[in-house]
Amino acid sequence: MSLQDLYEVTERHDNLTLFCLFADCEPVNFQEAALDEKWRIAMDEEIKAIVKNDTWELTTLPKGHKAIGVKWVYKTKRNANGEIERHKARLVAKGYSQKAGIDYDENKWKIFQMDVKSAFLNGFLEEEVYIEQPLGYMVKGHEDKVLRLKKALYGLKQAPRAWNSRIDKYFQEKGFTKCPYEHALYVKEKDGDILIVCLYVDDLIFTGSNPSLFEEFKRVMIKAFEMTDIGLMTYYLGIEVKQNEEDIFISQESYAKEILKRFKMNDCKPISTPVECGVKLSKYDECEDIDPTFFKSLVGSLRYLTCTRPDILYAVGLVSRYMENPKTTHFKAAKRILRYIKGTINFGLLYSFSNDYKLIGYSDSDWGGDVDDRKSTTGFVFFMGDTAFTWMSKKQPIVTLSTCEAEYVAATSSVCHAIWLRNLLKELSLAQEEPTEICVDNKSAIALSKNPVFHDRSKHIDTRYHFIRECIARKEVQVKYVKSQDQAADIFTKPLKQEDFARFRSLLGVTGSSLRGGVGS
Repeated sequence: MSLQDLYEVTERHDNLTLFCLFADCEPVNFQEAALDEKWRIAMDEEIKAIVKNDTWELTTLPKGHKAIGVKWVYKTKRNANGEIERHKARLVAKGYSQKAGIDYDENKWKIFQMDVKSAFLNGFLEEEVYIEQPLGYMVKGHEDKVLRLKKALYGLKQAPRAWNSRIDKYFQEKGFTKCPYEHALYVKEKDGDILIVCLYVDDLIFTGSNPSLFEEFKRVMIKAFEMTDIGLMTYYLGIEVKQNEEDIFISQESYAKEILKRFKMNDCKPISTPVECGVKLSKYDECEDIDPTFFKSLVGSLRYLTCTRPDILYAVGLVSRYMENPKTTHFKAAKRILRYIKGTINFGLLYSFSNDYKLIGYSDSDWGGDVDDRKSTTGFVFFMGDTAFTWMSKKQPIVTLSTCEAEYVAATSSVCHAIWLRNLLKELSLAQEEPTEICVDNKSAIALSKNPVFHDRSKHIDTRYHFIRECIARKEVQVKYVKSQDQAADIFTKPLKQEDFARFRSLLGVTGSSLRGGVGS
Protein backbone atom coordinates (compact mmCIF):
# COMPACT_ATOMS: atom_id res chain seq x y z
CA MET A 1 0.00 0.00 0.00
CA SER A 2 1.37 3.43 -0.95
CA LEU A 3 1.36 6.49 1.31
CA GLN A 4 -1.36 7.98 -0.88
CA ASP A 5 -3.51 4.85 -0.44
CA LEU A 6 -2.97 4.99 3.31
CA TYR A 7 -4.13 8.60 3.50
CA GLU A 8 -7.24 7.81 1.46
CA VAL A 9 -8.11 4.76 3.54
CA THR A 10 -7.79 6.64 6.82
CA GLU A 11 -9.91 9.50 5.48
CA ARG A 12 -12.73 7.09 4.60
CA HIS A 13 -12.88 5.41 8.03
CA ASP A 14 -14.69 6.72 11.04
CA ASN A 15 -13.00 7.56 14.33
CA LEU A 16 -13.89 4.21 15.94
CA THR A 17 -12.11 2.33 13.15
CA LEU A 18 -9.07 4.59 13.46
CA PHE A 19 -9.04 4.04 17.21
CA CYS A 20 -8.86 0.29 16.60
CA LEU A 21 -5.97 0.77 14.16
CA PHE A 22 -3.99 3.04 16.47
CA ALA A 23 -5.03 1.73 19.87
CA ASP A 24 -1.92 2.94 21.65
CA CYS A 25 -3.70 5.73 23.54
CA GLU A 26 -2.80 8.54 21.13
CA PRO A 27 -5.71 10.85 20.16
CA VAL A 28 -7.23 10.20 16.75
CA ASN A 29 -8.31 13.79 16.07
CA PHE A 30 -7.90 17.39 17.22
CA GLN A 31 -11.16 17.43 19.18
CA GLU A 32 -9.99 14.54 21.35
CA ALA A 33 -6.47 15.93 21.82
CA ALA A 34 -7.75 19.39 22.79
CA LEU A 35 -9.36 17.87 25.89
CA ASP A 36 -6.02 16.68 27.26
CA GLU A 37 -3.50 19.21 28.59
CA LYS A 38 -0.40 17.20 27.64
CA TRP A 39 -1.47 17.12 23.99
CA ARG A 40 -2.41 20.82 24.02
CA ILE A 41 1.11 21.57 25.25
CA ALA A 42 2.56 19.36 22.49
CA MET A 43 0.52 21.22 19.84
CA ASP A 44 1.59 24.59 21.25
CA GLU A 45 5.23 23.53 21.01
CA GLU A 46 4.77 22.46 17.39
CA ILE A 47 3.17 25.78 16.42
CA LYS A 48 5.91 27.70 18.26
CA ALA A 49 8.56 25.77 16.33
CA ILE A 50 6.79 26.49 13.04
CA VAL A 51 6.45 30.20 13.80
CA LYS A 52 10.05 30.46 15.03
CA ASN A 53 11.22 28.81 11.82
CA ASP A 54 9.28 31.34 9.70
CA THR A 55 7.57 28.48 7.86
CA TRP A 56 4.50 30.36 6.59
CA GLU A 57 2.72 33.68 6.18
CA LEU A 58 -1.00 34.51 6.27
CA THR A 59 -2.39 35.49 2.87
CA THR A 60 -5.42 35.42 0.58
CA LEU A 61 -5.62 32.39 -1.66
CA PRO A 62 -4.85 33.49 -5.26
CA LYS A 63 -7.26 32.52 -8.01
CA GLY A 64 -6.44 29.23 -9.68
CA HIS A 65 -4.73 27.85 -6.57
CA LYS A 66 -6.03 25.23 -4.15
CA ALA A 67 -5.19 25.12 -0.45
CA ILE A 68 -3.90 21.81 0.86
CA GLY A 69 -5.64 20.53 3.96
CA VAL A 70 -3.72 19.94 7.19
CA LYS A 71 -4.29 17.66 10.15
CA TRP A 72 -2.73 16.90 13.51
CA VAL A 73 -0.90 13.63 14.08
CA TYR A 74 -0.09 12.52 17.62
CA LYS A 75 2.60 10.14 18.82
CA THR A 76 3.76 9.00 22.24
CA LYS A 77 7.55 8.62 22.11
CA ARG A 78 8.86 5.77 24.25
CA ASN A 79 12.32 4.48 25.14
CA ALA A 80 13.60 0.91 24.90
CA ASN A 81 11.90 0.01 28.21
CA GLY A 82 8.53 1.20 26.97
CA GLU A 83 8.56 4.23 29.27
CA ILE A 84 7.10 7.49 27.96
CA GLU A 85 9.78 10.03 27.02
CA ARG A 86 7.58 12.76 25.54
CA HIS A 87 4.35 13.48 23.72
CA LYS A 88 4.76 14.70 20.17
CA ALA A 89 2.23 16.53 17.98
CA ARG A 90 2.91 17.05 14.29
CA LEU A 91 1.04 19.36 11.96
CA VAL A 92 0.98 17.41 8.71
CA ALA A 93 -0.08 18.45 5.21
CA LYS A 94 -2.47 16.01 3.56
CA GLY A 95 -0.08 14.85 0.89
CA TYR A 96 -2.71 13.05 -1.17
CA SER A 97 -4.00 16.44 -2.36
CA GLN A 98 -0.94 16.60 -4.59
CA LYS A 99 -0.83 14.52 -7.76
CA ALA A 100 1.55 11.60 -7.82
CA GLY A 101 4.06 11.59 -10.65
CA ILE A 102 4.76 15.32 -10.57
CA ASP A 103 8.36 16.25 -9.85
CA TYR A 104 8.20 18.47 -6.77
CA ASP A 105 10.84 20.54 -7.01
CA GLU A 106 41.87 -0.86 18.21
CA ASN A 107 39.53 1.61 17.95
CA LYS A 108 36.90 1.79 20.64
CA TRP A 109 34.68 4.32 18.97
CA LYS A 110 31.39 5.11 20.67
CA ILE A 111 28.26 5.98 18.70
CA PHE A 112 26.27 9.13 19.52
CA GLN A 113 22.87 10.36 18.45
CA MET A 114 21.13 13.68 17.75
CA ASP A 115 17.57 14.45 16.74
CA VAL A 116 16.37 17.33 14.56
CA LYS A 117 13.24 18.57 16.34
CA SER A 118 11.42 19.60 13.14
CA ALA A 119 13.59 18.40 10.27
CA PHE A 120 11.21 19.08 7.40
CA LEU A 121 10.58 22.62 8.63
CA ASN A 122 14.16 23.42 7.65
CA GLY A 123 13.73 22.70 3.93
CA PHE A 124 13.17 25.64 1.59
CA LEU A 125 10.39 25.49 -1.01
CA GLU A 126 10.78 26.77 -4.55
CA GLU A 127 7.09 26.46 -5.53
CA GLU A 128 4.01 28.30 -4.32
CA VAL A 129 2.17 26.06 -1.85
CA TYR A 130 -0.85 27.11 0.22
CA ILE A 131 -2.35 25.27 3.18
CA GLU A 132 -5.44 25.71 5.29
CA GLN A 133 -5.05 27.18 8.77
CA PRO A 134 -4.73 24.43 11.40
CA LEU A 135 -7.60 23.61 13.75
CA GLY A 136 -7.22 25.39 17.07
CA TYR A 137 -4.78 27.95 15.71
CA MET A 138 -6.78 30.00 13.20
CA VAL A 139 -6.08 33.75 13.22
CA LYS A 140 -9.12 35.53 14.61
CA GLY A 141 -10.79 37.77 12.07
CA HIS A 142 -8.91 36.10 9.20
CA GLU A 143 -10.48 32.64 9.20
CA ASP A 144 -11.12 32.91 5.44
CA LYS A 145 -7.41 33.27 4.62
CA VAL A 146 -4.81 30.59 4.00
CA LEU A 147 -1.13 30.12 4.81
CA ARG A 148 1.54 30.41 2.12
CA LEU A 149 4.41 28.07 2.92
CA LYS A 150 7.94 29.44 2.81
CA LYS A 151 9.43 26.18 4.02
CA ALA A 152 8.35 22.57 3.80
CA LEU A 153 5.87 20.96 6.17
CA TYR A 154 5.56 17.29 7.15
CA GLY A 155 3.32 15.45 4.70
CA LEU A 156 4.22 17.49 1.61
CA LYS A 157 5.77 15.58 -1.24
CA GLN A 158 8.36 18.35 -1.46
CA ALA A 159 9.33 17.99 2.21
CA PRO A 160 11.80 15.07 2.10
CA ARG A 161 13.63 16.49 -0.92
CA ALA A 162 13.70 20.02 0.51
CA TRP A 163 15.11 18.84 3.86
CA ASN A 164 17.60 16.48 2.24
CA SER A 165 18.83 19.21 -0.12
CA ARG A 166 19.38 21.62 2.72
CA ILE A 167 21.16 19.22 5.08
CA ASP A 168 23.25 17.83 2.20
CA LYS A 169 24.35 21.35 1.19
CA TYR A 170 25.09 22.22 4.82
CA PHE A 171 27.25 19.14 5.39
CA GLN A 172 29.28 19.70 2.24
CA GLU A 173 29.80 23.39 3.09
CA LYS A 174 31.20 22.25 6.46
CA GLY A 175 33.84 20.04 4.90
CA PHE A 176 32.01 16.71 4.83
CA THR A 177 32.20 14.39 1.84
CA LYS A 178 29.06 12.53 0.82
CA CYS A 179 29.78 8.84 0.35
CA PRO A 180 29.07 7.94 -3.31
CA TYR A 181 28.18 4.38 -2.32
CA GLU A 182 25.81 5.22 0.57
CA HIS A 183 24.18 8.61 0.14
CA ALA A 184 23.05 8.90 3.75
CA LEU A 185 26.66 8.68 4.95
CA TYR A 186 28.97 11.70 5.35
CA VAL A 187 32.67 11.63 6.22
CA LYS A 188 34.96 14.41 7.43
CA GLU A 189 38.71 14.07 7.87
CA LYS A 190 40.68 16.66 9.85
CA ASP A 191 44.30 16.50 11.00
CA GLY A 192 44.41 12.73 10.70
CA ASP A 193 41.12 12.20 12.54
CA ILE A 194 37.82 11.08 11.03
CA LEU A 195 34.18 11.85 11.81
CA ILE A 196 31.44 9.66 10.31
CA VAL A 197 27.82 10.84 10.26
CA CYS A 198 24.82 8.76 9.21
CA LEU A 199 21.55 10.56 8.49
CA TYR A 200 18.11 8.95 8.59
CA VAL A 201 15.43 11.61 7.97
CA ASP A 202 15.57 13.62 11.22
CA ASP A 203 17.86 11.29 13.20
CA LEU A 204 21.64 11.61 13.16
CA ILE A 205 24.12 9.10 14.52
CA PHE A 206 27.82 9.75 14.45
CA THR A 207 31.13 8.25 15.51
CA GLY A 208 34.79 8.87 14.95
CA SER A 209 38.34 8.74 16.19
CA ASN A 210 38.50 11.96 18.23
CA PRO A 211 35.91 13.04 20.85
CA SER A 212 36.81 16.69 20.29
CA LEU A 213 35.33 16.43 16.81
CA PHE A 214 32.05 15.30 18.40
CA GLU A 215 31.76 18.42 20.53
CA GLU A 216 32.53 20.70 17.62
CA PHE A 217 30.02 18.88 15.43
CA LYS A 218 27.26 19.07 18.06
CA ARG A 219 27.92 22.76 18.66
CA VAL A 220 27.64 23.80 15.00
CA MET A 221 24.62 21.54 14.37
CA ILE A 222 22.68 22.91 17.36
CA LYS A 223 23.52 26.43 16.18
CA ALA A 224 22.33 25.79 12.62
CA PHE A 225 19.29 23.63 13.44
CA GLU A 226 17.06 23.17 16.46
CA MET A 227 18.32 19.82 17.68
CA THR A 228 18.28 17.54 20.70
CA ASP A 229 21.59 16.06 21.86
CA ILE A 230 20.55 12.55 22.89
CA GLY A 231 24.08 11.54 23.82
CA LEU A 232 25.36 7.97 23.66
CA MET A 233 23.12 5.98 21.33
CA THR A 234 20.92 3.55 23.26
CA TYR A 235 17.78 3.25 21.12
CA TYR A 236 17.61 3.91 17.38
CA LEU A 237 14.75 3.08 14.99
CA GLY A 238 13.51 0.35 17.33
CA ILE A 239 17.00 -1.11 17.83
CA GLU A 240 18.34 -1.27 21.38
CA VAL A 241 22.05 -0.52 21.70
CA LYS A 242 24.18 -1.33 24.74
CA GLN A 243 27.69 0.14 24.53
CA ASN A 244 30.45 -0.98 26.90
CA GLU A 245 34.19 -0.42 26.90
CA GLU A 246 34.86 -3.71 25.13
CA ASP A 247 31.78 -4.35 23.00
CA ILE A 248 28.46 -3.20 21.57
CA PHE A 249 25.32 -5.34 21.78
CA ILE A 250 22.35 -4.61 19.52
CA SER A 251 18.93 -6.24 19.75
CA GLN A 252 15.22 -5.65 19.25
CA GLU A 253 13.96 -7.29 22.42
CA SER A 254 11.23 -4.71 23.10
CA TYR A 255 10.06 -4.85 19.50
CA ALA A 256 10.00 -8.65 19.59
CA LYS A 257 7.81 -8.53 22.71
CA GLU A 258 5.45 -6.13 20.92
CA ILE A 259 5.12 -8.56 17.99
CA LEU A 260 4.30 -11.48 20.28
CA LYS A 261 1.71 -9.37 22.09
CA ARG A 262 0.19 -7.98 18.90
CA PHE A 263 -0.34 -11.44 17.42
CA LYS A 264 -1.41 -13.00 20.74
CA MET A 265 1.61 -15.30 21.01
CA ASN A 266 3.19 -13.94 24.20
CA ASP A 267 2.14 -17.09 26.08
CA CYS A 268 3.11 -19.56 23.35
CA LYS A 269 5.39 -22.55 23.89
CA PRO A 270 9.00 -21.84 22.75
CA ILE A 271 10.69 -23.93 20.09
CA SER A 272 14.37 -24.35 19.18
CA THR A 273 14.36 -23.53 15.42
CA PRO A 274 12.36 -20.99 13.36
CA VAL A 275 11.55 -23.41 10.54
CA GLU A 276 10.90 -27.13 10.64
CA CYS A 277 13.66 -29.24 9.11
CA GLY A 278 12.60 -30.67 5.76
CA VAL A 279 9.47 -28.51 5.47
CA LYS A 280 8.15 -27.89 1.94
CA LEU A 281 5.60 -25.12 1.45
CA SER A 282 3.60 -24.51 -1.70
CA LYS A 283 1.20 -21.84 -2.89
CA TYR A 284 -1.03 -24.69 -4.07
CA ASP A 285 -1.54 -26.19 -0.59
CA GLU A 286 -5.18 -27.27 -0.26
CA CYS A 287 -5.93 -25.58 3.03
CA GLU A 288 -8.15 -22.81 4.28
CA ASP A 289 -7.38 -19.24 3.24
CA ILE A 290 -5.91 -16.71 5.69
CA ASP A 291 -6.71 -13.00 5.60
CA PRO A 292 -3.88 -11.57 3.38
CA THR A 293 -3.85 -8.21 5.20
CA PHE A 294 -3.35 -9.90 8.55
CA PHE A 295 -0.68 -12.23 7.15
CA LYS A 296 1.20 -9.36 5.48
CA SER A 297 1.18 -7.45 8.75
CA LEU A 298 2.72 -10.44 10.53
CA VAL A 299 5.36 -11.03 7.87
CA GLY A 300 6.23 -7.34 7.67
CA SER A 301 6.69 -7.18 11.44
CA LEU A 302 8.96 -10.22 11.34
CA ARG A 303 10.97 -8.82 8.45
CA TYR A 304 11.93 -5.72 10.41
CA LEU A 305 13.12 -7.97 13.22
CA THR A 306 15.73 -9.44 10.86
CA CYS A 307 17.71 -6.18 11.26
CA THR A 308 19.34 -7.74 14.33
CA ARG A 309 18.20 -11.35 13.97
CA PRO A 310 19.85 -12.95 10.91
CA ASP A 311 18.95 -16.34 12.41
CA ILE A 312 15.30 -15.90 11.33
CA LEU A 313 15.99 -14.43 7.87
CA TYR A 314 15.52 -17.63 5.88
CA ALA A 315 12.31 -18.53 7.70
CA VAL A 316 10.86 -15.03 7.20
CA GLY A 317 11.86 -15.05 3.53
CA LEU A 318 10.17 -18.42 3.10
CA VAL A 319 6.76 -17.30 4.42
CA SER A 320 7.11 -14.01 2.51
CA ARG A 321 6.59 -15.94 -0.72
CA TYR A 322 2.96 -16.63 0.13
CA MET A 323 1.64 -13.20 1.13
CA GLU A 324 -0.74 -12.80 -1.80
CA ASN A 325 -2.78 -15.92 -1.08
CA PRO A 326 -1.77 -17.31 2.33
CA LYS A 327 -3.07 -20.63 3.61
CA THR A 328 -3.23 -22.11 7.09
CA THR A 329 0.01 -24.05 6.42
CA HIS A 330 1.80 -20.77 5.72
CA PHE A 331 0.31 -19.20 8.84
CA LYS A 332 1.45 -22.21 10.87
CA ALA A 333 5.00 -21.70 9.55
CA ALA A 334 4.86 -18.01 10.51
CA LYS A 335 3.60 -18.87 14.01
CA ARG A 336 6.54 -21.23 14.41
CA ILE A 337 8.87 -18.25 13.89
CA LEU A 338 7.04 -16.47 16.71
CA ARG A 339 7.47 -19.52 18.94
CA TYR A 340 11.20 -19.49 18.20
CA ILE A 341 11.38 -15.76 19.00
CA LYS A 342 9.59 -16.42 22.29
CA GLY A 343 12.44 -18.69 23.38
CA THR A 344 15.18 -16.33 22.16
CA ILE A 345 13.53 -13.01 23.01
CA ASN A 346 16.74 -11.39 24.29
CA PHE A 347 18.96 -12.48 21.40
CA GLY A 348 20.92 -10.02 19.30
CA LEU A 349 24.37 -9.37 17.85
CA LEU A 350 27.47 -8.82 19.96
CA TYR A 351 30.22 -6.75 18.32
CA SER A 352 33.54 -6.84 20.17
CA PHE A 353 36.18 -4.17 19.57
CA SER A 354 38.92 -5.42 17.32
CA ASN A 355 41.81 -4.30 15.15
CA ASP A 356 40.95 -6.92 12.52
CA TYR A 357 39.35 -5.08 9.61
CA LYS A 358 39.65 -7.87 7.07
CA LEU A 359 36.43 -8.35 5.11
CA ILE A 360 35.40 -11.96 4.51
CA GLY A 361 32.24 -13.37 2.97
CA TYR A 362 30.41 -16.70 2.83
CA SER A 363 28.17 -17.70 -0.06
CA ASP A 364 25.78 -20.62 -0.29
CA SER A 365 22.76 -21.91 -2.19
CA ASP A 366 20.27 -24.73 -2.12
CA TRP A 367 19.20 -26.18 -5.46
CA GLY A 368 15.61 -26.03 -6.69
CA GLY A 369 14.30 -25.59 -3.17
CA ASP A 370 11.04 -23.91 -4.17
CA VAL A 371 8.61 -26.71 -5.04
CA ASP A 372 6.42 -24.42 -7.16
CA ASP A 373 8.92 -22.90 -9.61
CA ARG A 374 12.06 -24.95 -8.76
CA LYS A 375 14.14 -21.81 -8.21
CA SER A 376 17.04 -21.89 -5.76
CA THR A 377 17.79 -19.64 -2.79
CA THR A 378 20.91 -17.48 -2.53
CA GLY A 379 22.38 -16.77 0.88
CA PHE A 380 25.44 -14.76 1.82
CA VAL A 381 26.93 -13.11 4.89
CA PHE A 382 29.94 -10.85 5.50
CA PHE A 383 32.14 -10.43 8.56
CA MET A 384 34.71 -8.00 9.87
CA GLY A 385 35.84 -9.68 13.05
CA ASP A 386 33.77 -12.44 14.65
CA THR A 387 30.23 -11.13 14.09
CA ALA A 388 28.15 -10.80 10.92
CA PHE A 389 27.26 -7.26 9.87
CA THR A 390 25.45 -7.74 6.55
CA TRP A 391 23.52 -10.72 5.20
CA MET A 392 20.97 -11.77 2.60
CA SER A 393 18.63 -14.64 1.81
CA LYS A 394 16.72 -14.37 -1.45
CA LYS A 395 15.19 -16.61 -4.07
CA GLN A 396 17.18 -16.57 -7.31
CA PRO A 397 15.50 -14.93 -10.35
CA ILE A 398 16.33 -17.85 -12.68
CA VAL A 399 15.97 -21.63 -12.70
CA THR A 400 19.41 -23.25 -12.51
CA LEU A 401 20.22 -26.61 -14.07
CA SER A 402 22.60 -27.96 -11.44
CA THR A 403 23.92 -27.48 -7.93
CA CYS A 404 27.10 -26.07 -9.44
CA GLU A 405 25.17 -23.43 -11.37
CA ALA A 406 23.04 -22.47 -8.36
CA GLU A 407 26.20 -22.00 -6.26
CA TYR A 408 27.83 -20.03 -9.09
CA VAL A 409 24.86 -17.64 -9.29
CA ALA A 410 24.90 -17.22 -5.50
CA ALA A 411 28.64 -16.54 -5.50
CA THR A 412 28.19 -13.85 -8.15
CA SER A 413 25.58 -12.10 -5.99
CA SER A 414 27.92 -12.16 -3.01
CA VAL A 415 30.80 -10.82 -5.12
CA CYS A 416 28.66 -7.87 -6.26
CA HIS A 417 27.94 -7.10 -2.61
CA ALA A 418 31.62 -7.51 -1.74
CA ILE A 419 32.63 -4.93 -4.37
CA TRP A 420 30.12 -2.45 -2.93
CA LEU A 421 31.43 -3.11 0.59
CA ARG A 422 35.04 -2.66 -0.51
CA ASN A 423 34.19 0.70 -2.07
CA LEU A 424 32.26 1.76 1.02
CA LEU A 425 35.06 0.75 3.40
CA LYS A 426 37.57 2.66 1.30
CA GLU A 427 35.51 5.82 1.82
CA LEU A 428 35.69 5.16 5.57
CA SER A 429 39.52 4.87 5.43
CA LEU A 430 39.33 1.09 5.88
CA ALA A 431 40.53 0.12 2.42
CA GLN A 432 40.90 -3.62 1.81
CA GLU A 433 44.39 -4.07 0.38
CA GLU A 434 44.07 -7.82 -0.19
CA PRO A 435 41.41 -9.55 -2.31
CA THR A 436 38.24 -10.26 -0.35
CA GLU A 437 37.75 -13.96 0.31
CA ILE A 438 34.38 -15.45 -0.65
CA CYS A 439 33.99 -18.88 0.95
CA VAL A 440 32.04 -21.44 -1.10
CA ASP A 441 31.46 -25.12 -0.31
CA ASN A 442 31.16 -26.30 -3.94
CA LYS A 443 34.44 -27.03 -5.76
CA SER A 444 32.78 -27.16 -9.20
CA ALA A 445 31.41 -23.63 -8.77
CA ILE A 446 34.86 -22.42 -7.71
CA ALA A 447 36.45 -24.00 -10.80
CA LEU A 448 33.79 -22.44 -13.01
CA SER A 449 34.38 -18.99 -11.50
CA LYS A 450 38.13 -19.18 -12.18
CA ASN A 451 37.84 -20.47 -15.75
CA PRO A 452 37.95 -17.58 -18.27
CA VAL A 453 36.94 -19.87 -21.12
CA PHE A 454 33.25 -20.36 -21.95
CA HIS A 455 32.42 -23.98 -22.58
CA ASP A 456 29.41 -26.29 -22.62
CA ARG A 457 28.97 -26.15 -18.86
CA SER A 458 28.60 -22.37 -18.77
CA LYS A 459 27.57 -21.07 -22.19
CA HIS A 460 23.85 -21.14 -21.29
CA ILE A 461 24.34 -19.06 -18.12
CA ASP A 462 23.27 -15.42 -18.41
CA THR A 463 26.39 -13.32 -19.09
CA ARG A 464 25.72 -11.05 -16.10
CA TYR A 465 26.59 -13.93 -13.77
CA HIS A 466 30.09 -14.13 -15.26
CA PHE A 467 30.94 -10.80 -13.60
CA ILE A 468 32.59 -12.89 -10.88
CA ARG A 469 35.34 -13.91 -13.32
CA GLU A 470 36.27 -10.28 -13.99
CA CYS A 471 36.49 -9.54 -10.27
CA ILE A 472 38.76 -12.53 -9.71
CA ALA A 473 40.96 -11.49 -12.65
CA ARG A 474 41.27 -7.97 -11.17
CA LYS A 475 42.17 -9.56 -7.79
CA GLU A 476 39.36 -7.75 -6.02
CA VAL A 477 38.00 -11.04 -4.71
CA GLN A 478 39.14 -14.61 -4.49
CA VAL A 479 36.87 -17.63 -4.15
CA LYS A 480 37.96 -20.06 -1.46
CA TYR A 481 36.72 -23.53 -0.62
CA VAL A 482 35.23 -24.10 2.83
CA LYS A 483 33.79 -27.32 4.26
CA SER A 484 30.01 -27.48 4.49
CA GLN A 485 30.11 -27.70 8.30
CA ASP A 486 31.91 -24.32 8.34
CA GLN A 487 29.68 -22.65 5.74
CA ALA A 488 28.13 -19.81 7.77
CA ALA A 489 25.73 -18.90 4.95
CA ASP A 490 24.06 -22.32 5.12
CA ILE A 491 21.57 -20.93 7.66
CA PHE A 492 20.18 -18.60 4.95
CA THR A 493 19.33 -21.21 2.32
CA LYS A 494 17.52 -24.16 3.86
CA PRO A 495 15.81 -25.56 7.00
CA LEU A 496 18.35 -27.10 9.35
CA LYS A 497 18.39 -29.61 12.21
CA GLN A 498 18.49 -28.10 15.67
CA GLU A 499 22.18 -28.86 16.35
CA ASP A 500 23.29 -27.51 12.94
CA PHE A 501 21.11 -24.43 13.30
CA ALA A 502 22.53 -23.61 16.74
CA ARG A 503 26.09 -24.01 15.45
CA PHE A 504 25.60 -21.70 12.48
CA ARG A 505 23.73 -19.20 14.64
CA SER A 506 26.78 -19.11 16.88
CA LEU A 507 29.04 -18.54 13.87
CA LEU A 508 26.98 -15.44 12.98
CA GLY A 509 27.58 -13.97 16.43
CA VAL A 510 23.95 -14.14 17.54
CA THR A 511 23.72 -14.47 21.32
CA GLY A 512 21.47 -13.59 24.24
CA SER A 513 21.90 -10.37 26.23
CA SER A 514 22.32 -12.41 29.44
CA LEU A 515 24.96 -14.55 27.74
CA ARG A 516 27.19 -11.81 26.38
CA GLY A 517 30.65 -13.11 25.85
CA GLY A 518 29.20 -16.61 25.32
CA VAL A 519 26.88 -18.33 22.91
CA GLY A 520 23.15 -18.67 23.35
CA SER A 521 21.71 -22.14 23.56
